Amino acid sequence: AIDHAWVDSILDKYTLSVTHLNNYLSCPLKFYFQNLVMVPSGKNENMTFGSSIHWALEKFFRTVVDTKEFPEVETLIRDFDWYMIRNREAFTKEQFERRSEYGHKIIPPYYNYYINTWHKIVSTETPIKNVEVNGIPIKGKIDKIEFDGNAVNVVDYKTGSYDNAKKKLNPPSEKEPLGGDYWRQAVFYKILIDNYRVKDWKVISTEFDFIEPVKDEYKKEKIVILPDHVKIVTKQIEEVYAK
Repeated sequence: AIDHAWVDSILDKYTLSVTHLNNYLSCPLKFYFQNLVMVPSGKNENMTFGSSIHWALEKFFRTVVDTKEFPEVETLIRDFDWYMIRNREAFTKEQFERRSEYGHKIIPPYYNYYINTWHKIVSTETPIKNVEVNGIPIKGKIDKIEFDGNAVNVVDYKTGSYDNAKKKLNPPSEKEPLGGDYWRQAVFYKILIDNYRVKDWKVISTEFDFIEPVKDEYKKEKIVILPDHVKIVTKQIEEVYAK
């Protein structure tokens, strides 16, 4: 049922993102319907809650960039509430109340846990495009970039269970030769930024910041990216783009 002429016209100016890469490696048909046909899907509770947290953090760090000061925690909560209310059709009444209460529960301790270690020199929701790797166009949007001169730490926020996410952080193994989706995302971002000619940035690390606590402890997982990892993901990019 695939219209190949139509697909060719869509792919004529196509640029690969890490989400598309992960979807294709998971299932080419999933990639076709989600990323080429773009079949609409309804908002859901988990996705909208995660987007509310992302929105609040984006607004928070944009204020930091402008003022060089950290706003009070109430700012995070207010922006979280604004996004939740703006998208309340994604929830039932009970879901909205439960998720709002949960956000109010986890945001203040998250803020207090990191307020003394957060960087002030950052870029948030940074779009990176017009990048080529071995002739293949790639793009991405980074939740947060922390700067130490030209050296950068890439930060990606994750909501959801940390325990369920751990296997996605693993590099390739005999059991999982493609590696986990989060591991691939980290390496993809390094490839993307290291080849971004507009800026002289070099990725020294990529970390995943888990917003939801595990037994009242907040987790960050930093991915150590080896040269071989870059080669593996570059090959995955080449093979998926060709297919």
